[in-house]
Amino acid sequence: MAITDIQAFAHLTAADIETLGKELDSIRRSVETSRGERDARYIRRTIAAQRALEVAGRAVLFGSRNRWAWVGGTAMLSVAKIIENMELGHNVSHGQWDWMNDPEIHSTTWEWDMTGTSAQWRRAHNYSHHTYTNVLGKDEDLGFGILRMTRDEAWRPVHLVQPAANLLLAATFEWGIALHDLGIEKELAGVSGSVTSPADVDFYRKAGRQVAKDFVLYPALTGPAWKSTLKANATANLVRNLWSYAVIFCGHFPDGAQKFTAEQLDGETQGEWYLRQMLGSANFKAGPVMAFMSGNLCYQIEHHLFPDLPSNRYSEVAVRVRELCDKYDLPYTTGSLGKQYLLAFRTIHKLALPDRFLKRTADDAPETSSEHKFAGITLPDALRVDPETGKRFGLRSALHDAKVALEVKARHEKEVLREAKTALKARARQEKLALRAAKKALGERARDERTKAARRMGRAV
Repeated sequence: MAITDIQAFAHLTAADIETLGKELDSIRRSVETSRGERDARYIRRTIAAQRALEVAGRAVLFGSRNRWAWVGGTAMLSVAKIIENMELGHNVSHGQWDWMNDPEIHSTTWEWDMTGTSAQWRRAHNYSHHTYTNVLGKDEDLGFGILRMTRDEAWRPVHLVQPAANLLLAATFEWGIALHDLGIEKELAGVSGSVTSPADVDFYRKAGRQVAKDFVLYPALTGPAWKSTLKANATANLVRNLWSYAVIFCGHFPDGAQKFTAEQLDGETQGEWYLRQMLGSANFKAGPVMAFMSGNLCYQIEHHLFPDLPSNRYSEVAVRVRELCDKYDLPYTTGSLGKQYLLAFRTIHKLALPDRFLKRTADDAPETSSEHKFAGITLPDALRVDPETGKRFGLRSALHDAKVALEVKARHEKEVLREAKTALKARARQEKLALRAAKKALGERARDERTKAARRMGRAV
């Protein structure tokens, strides 16, 4: 099973978790009280830069029959679409800038440059995903309904095509998200089987506008260059889809981004909610440029802890969150972008197979763990805090101990296997010698019998 008892898994007491929650609340309050002109200036400059970049890209595409004009215009349009999607659309829709009371930069009015509607995404994502992060049967973003990302989900034959489905999802990510959100919206409204519900109408209207804008209006405006402009728009959308897909998967599906069962929600405290966000998310390492291009979702842990705080503050929040992880001996899951994606990619392909082909269980697999993986190796309560150094022994130490225990077990099993192999070889040699001796004895007996028979025949003559 995935995690059913986060307190036992994290090796923290209820008091520890309550104190952790209060310290995270303090981080939130410090950012909220310090929001001001610097942050407002950041988002307004980002909007201005994104719009200027898009206008410049579309202007260059008027000459897109020239190869270099096409490359330059497509590159600028791709970057503009990425910024609009990641740093603007995603974060504004989270309410990160609602405190400014600017009607243009507000979660209730912003409409992003994507196929799906911002309103449907907000209801599906902000509630379903951020309330029930990685909870089986509750978080609709856990595999987006088409990918098996934990072996807690029963394998079905359709999962064999998961590697191909993953590639299709990556290339058409905006459509996958839009249809996913539409399905959740209809489910919440109780009209799942309908194709003419208000949610469907809103989706058709928005999708129609997007298709008309990118593949009819803007290509037509460039006149003779319409074909190359059409290709440029399609390429920019593809680049934006692949990038946003990679960023999202790196934050949710590498090893260390834990899954939880619905039992964990029973009586969940604010501190446990915070802890679930920390254990259910993953970061990737990024410099200022990559952080900006990812919408600062390279700080996915911080985003899940504080989804409505301004994204430009996540880097400073991350410093304090890492300090808390060190204090409570909790893992801070991060790695390079390439490493994090390759781990998610491996899980996608591995879990496409039936469980009988997998070595680990749902309790100790790298992509899915539970408190049961520590059975027999959990540190005793008396050693939670070293009385001399004050060092805390928690989940990070327990994971290290579990790794060491598994390595020792593997070495022991390897040694047992080697001894068994040696014993089998010795037994085989003994049996070979015994067989040779028996064969020799039979040969000698046969010769004796022939000699005796010859003697009998001689006497008879």
